[in-house]
Amino acid sequence: MTGQKTIPIVVGVTGHRNIRSEDRDALYGAVLRALSDLKARCPHTELILLNSLAEGADQLCAEAAASLSIPFIAVLPMERSEYERDFSGDALQRFRALCGAAKECFVAPAIEQVPPSPDRDFAYRQAGIYVAAHAHLLLALWDGKPLPGKTCGTAETVRFALENAYDPKDGIPLHGSPAVLHIFTPRETDKDGQAGAVRFLGDQAAFSGILKHTDEFNRLSEETATCAAPLLPQDREPDEALDRAEALYAAADALSVRFQTQYRRILAVLAVISTVITAAFLLYDEANLHWMILVCGLMLFAAWFVQHRGKRIACHRRYLEYRTLAESLRVQSFLRYAGSRICVSDILPWSAQTDAAWISAALRVVPIAGSPYGAHSIRKPWVEDQLAYHIRAGRKSERARAGSERTVGIALSVSIALYLLVLIFELVWGDLLPVSGHIQNAELYRMLSKLLLGGISAATLFISNYYGRLSLSRAAADHQKMARFYTAILSRIEQSGETGDLLLLLAREELIENGNWCSYRRDNSADFSL
Repeated sequence: MTGQKTIPIVVGVTGHRNIRSEDRDALYGAVLRALSDLKARCPHTELILLNSLAEGADQLCAEAAASLSIPFIAVLPMERSEYERDFSGDALQRFRALCGAAKECFVAPAIEQVPPSPDRDFAYRQAGIYVAAHAHLLLALWDGKPLPGKTCGTAETVRFALENAYDPKDGIPLHGSPAVLHIFTPRETDKDGQAGAVRFLGDQAAFSGILKHTDEFNRLSEETATCAAPLLPQDREPDEALDRAEALYAAADALSVRFQTQYRRILAVLAVISTVITAAFLLYDEANLHWMILVCGLMLFAAWFVQHRGKRIACHRRYLEYRTLAESLRVQSFLRYAGSRICVSDILPWSAQTDAAWISAALRVVPIAGSPYGAHSIRKPWVEDQLAYHIRAGRKSERARAGSERTVGIALSVSIALYLLVLIFELVWGDLLPVSGHIQNAELYRMLSKLLLGGISAATLFISNYYGRLSLSRAAADHQKMARFYTAILSRIEQSGETGDLLLLLAREELIENGNWCSYRRDNSADFSL
């Protein structure tokens, strides 16, 4: 796949092999319109077609994609030499030509448990599952009728996409937001039917949201410089899937940091504006500085502008979503480097799939590739490096937490000290006691004390709220917890080695931890309303 820093929109294809000759133009036109519409809706995103290049619908869609300069990936049900037995004449020539023109060409892995004697139908079924599970949208050139007893046809592939109706070796498929574009395609034996009629199956609003957020990420990614350190050793074998995952990780990481910085700046600016408003109003009310009402108005306008900008750029949502994407891509990179075919989207917590469906969809398409080049040790790049990171980050968060507590404590102490001074003033020279004395300019001192006490108390509250939103105590505790986890994993590696179960445990725990972190941050986000 091209465009290393961007997420492609992948369109899978399933359909009948036997298409009526009189319907080809109508079907070809319907496919062209569908692909052109997707390109128009996602101007910053590359489209890629994914199919098995079978005779009929698959080849028709691949040719339509090529006419629009859309690359396609061939996912074959079996080795090419064996698969060619399904073709003859012109269909065989087209198959060979399309294989040569494909961006990538590989055999679909067995997603379900392999039976003792797998037949061709089992291979076709695995290819159908792969296409349905790794596509944003499935184009189904189909008559809409299931065939009784059939386990590997077009109707079954549609069910794979809409209902997750298959049984993988590892886990249970629960992909959300299914999307199928049904292009009505009569079979050769049908006598009637309007070929090319289109209907959408699935949640169209959710699909539109996936396209919108994916294209938004791609636009921002192209505008953003990346500087993340490499996840994996640079002397490894060339692997396009790993290169793609690492480049996307770097982009998502940079964007997450960018929007985190914007979010914190907005919090700080709102705290300052609120403090100034409080002080200006006190000056207007107590000191009779009537022009301070203009300062109040100016600060209210500034608060509205910052609030409006905060909502428009959605910095907190983007910060959390891009962090989720980055961490998931990091896990995916380590899994492939270790030689695993596990797809992170298959083990992503359900809350993460539903909160940001576009991320789950992106994680389904990033790993599209042939088998990994081999199994490498992940002890150093994954376990030891992450242990060192969490130790450093935990110490940093602890220092920041201690500093924030000192700052809030100092501000609170100043507020209390001022209160005591004001109280003493009122007891000695005010009207709180019958024996209170009198002092010249008492009202002036009273006004100044109100200004100081009100302004500093307001500042203390806003500073406390600002640091509270940063969740420094929770961050420090989470880093300490993950450091203990990686220490335990190192011990387990010493005992049993880097087993498949250990890889799955590592991946699941990291994804769960990131999901918990995002949930806490989301619940503890700032309210930008006035």
